[in-house]
This record gives sequence, C-alpha cells and structure tokens, in this order.
Amino acid sequence: MYNSKIAGLGFYVPENVVTNDDLAKVIETSDEWIQERTGIMERRYVEGDEDTTTTMGVKAARIAIERSGIDKDEIDFIVFATLSPDYYFPGPGVLVQRDLGLRTVGAVDVRNQCSGFVYGISLADQYIKTGMYKNVLVIGSELHSKGLDMTTRGRGVSVIFGDGAGAAVLTREENPEKGILSSHLHSEGANAEELSLIAPGMGNRWVLDILKDNDPEDTSYYPYMNGQFVFKNAVVRFSEVIMEGLAKNELQPSDIDMLIPHQANLRISQFIQKKFKLSDDQVYNNIMRYGNTTAASIPIALTEAWEEGKIKEGDLVVLAAFGSGFTWGSVIIRW
Repeated sequence: MYNSKIAGLGFYVPENVVTNDDLAKVIETSDEWIQERTGIMERRYVEGDEDTTTTMGVKAARIAIERSGIDKDEIDFIVFATLSPDYYFPGPGVLVQRDLGLRTVGAVDVRNQCSGFVYGISLADQYIKTGMYKNVLVIGSELHSKGLDMTTRGRGVSVIFGDGAGAAVLTREENPEKGILSSHLHSEGANAEELSLIAPGMGNRWVLDILKDNDPEDTSYYPYMNGQFVFKNAVVRFSEVIMEGLAKNELQPSDIDMLIPHQANLRISQFIQKKFKLSDDQVYNNIMRYGNTTAASIPIALTEAWEEGKIKEGDLVVLAAFGSGFTWGSVIIRW
C-alpha cells in the first residue's frame, strides 16, 4: 500500500475586491458590525461573466499541476468539491476534464460544502493508497456572490461569503511516514436544515414551484444559517476531529506545526487556537481578505501558507473543517 502526498498547490481569486464599506452601501450593516462578528474585512466577487465555479477551479488547477512537476496527461482522476456548480447537472468535474484537455479520466463531484475539500483529499488519498490511481487532482471552488440575498434581510449570511478556488495535486509517496497520515470524516444529518439552501430541490420546492408562486418573500432559494447554533457545534466538532486525528497518529497538539482551519469565522479559529494553546505562527487565517469561500477556503489558505514559507518539509500540517450537513473532518499530513 502507498501513501499519498501533496505535490502541487494553486489558488485563484477574482480581482474584484469588495470591502465591508462597499456592502454597507447596499445593506444595512457596517465594517465594525461585520468585523466584530466574523473578522472579515473584504472578500472577492466575480464581476459579470468573467468567471464561473469551473473556470476558477481550472485556473487554480493549472497552477497546482505546473508546481507539481507532473504533466497534465499523467492526471488519473479528478475530485471537484463545490456547493455552487455551474449547472444543476452535469457537475463541474467533467467540465474541468474538458477545459484542461485531460485524457478521458474519471471525475467525481463532492457536495459536502465547507468540508468538501477535506472530503475530497480523503477520497484522493484512498484511491492512491489502494494503487488504483497515481495522480489525483482535487479542486475546491465556489461562486457565492451571484446567489446571495444582498438586502438587509439577508445580511447575517451574505456578508460572510466570497468567491475563489484552490487546487491540489496528490501523488504517490513511498515513505509511509510522509504525506497524508490519516483522514477522519463525520456527518450529523439531524441538523442539516440549520445551514442549508432548500430550493430549488426535488424534495421540496423545484424551479416550477418558485416560478408559479412568484413570491417576493420566498427565501427558500437563498442560504439560511442558524448562526449561533452552527458556531456552538463548530467549536466542539473542530476540537473533536483534530484530537481524533492526532490520537490516531500518537501525536499531541504541541506537535502541530501548521493548522489550516476552514475559514468559516475568525472567532471560531481563534477559539480553537486558544483551546489547543497554539501560537499565531501555528495557525493560518486569511478570512480577513477573502471571506468564507466554503470548499475553496482550505486549499486557498494552504496554498498561501506554503507560498509564504510557513510550511516546510517535515512539518506536521493539520486540515480541519466543519460546515453544512452537518459534516466535518480532518486530515493529518507530514509534509
């Protein structure tokens, strides 16, 4: 059995910067209100038709592939994590295969929202461990800005999210003590509706129902979040799944060189950092600049941390996420 390692990383965010003050021009909010609750100062929004979830993912993937030193024709499989696909179907994985000009390799789409990239890395790792594939491309990409309720009614959710994409190329690692040591995945569907987008969906309100009712007060097709409930669950599940990964590998919190948490809310990250007694150099946050980019947040942060020299060979790197579903997970990596 093989191990897998991350051979290349890349990310892409739109050039259009949207500050809290910009949002305050269209929503009853303020820079102080947003920063106090989330830590966010700005985020990126796609302008016009310049990008889609797929094209942002492709741009991030091109960088990751180039940095990996692996020819694109050597990619064996694609895993694409998103909650904001270009189309209801087909999913963006096959569009990446087309746009990158890859061989007719398989592509799977992961719909685990904020935990999507962690789930995607775990899938890729298992494919490589079993020997089924050698090189797997994992992408997390989101285009939130076109689906948010940009009114005062929706401000509790809409001020949080931004657009962007990140990607990683995983390949075989012969040394069993390097690369991805373990991954740990969980879900609790009993709380699914506490962070959700209900419509359009076949189980409740489909497009035809929305059009027929033509109800301006219908918010079922906008994201909903029970903020306090999500926060309380997130801090518990983050802690549990990080400890689960460390225990599996007989490690302690003090062994962590770099924690990359899903960028959901700076207050959650700060709570976890304090609980595990980690220094600022041991945790990487960039939600201040990009907002919550859901499945893209971990690969964007991981790429930036690596680019800034904060991750070095031999470091213990922990990825952890919690989000809609409820789903959560962690990945333990020896770089």
